[in-house]
Amino acid sequence: MASLHVRNVEDEIVDLPKKRAARSGRSAEAEHREILRSALVWDAPFSVDRDEWNRRAAALRDRLKGRNHTPSEVLLRESRDER
Repeated sequence: MASLHVRNVEDEIVDLPKKRAARSGRSAEAEHREILRSALVWDAPFSVDRDEWNRRAAALRDRLKGRNHTPSEVLLRESRDER
């Protein structure tokens, strides 16, 4: 197996998986592996059934239909302007 080393990660990003690992009864290292596995699920042989994912995505779009949403670029711009 390979090893992975990531540099220059913010402290809060390092702490969150440790807390999540404690809640789930896993080691921090096992939690990191699970996070990577779930983040890369589309490319893995154990991937989520895409038809099921598409069905759920369509259901979410239907539930949100008609709501007024602020585009993400507007929210980002506002956030930057606050700094």
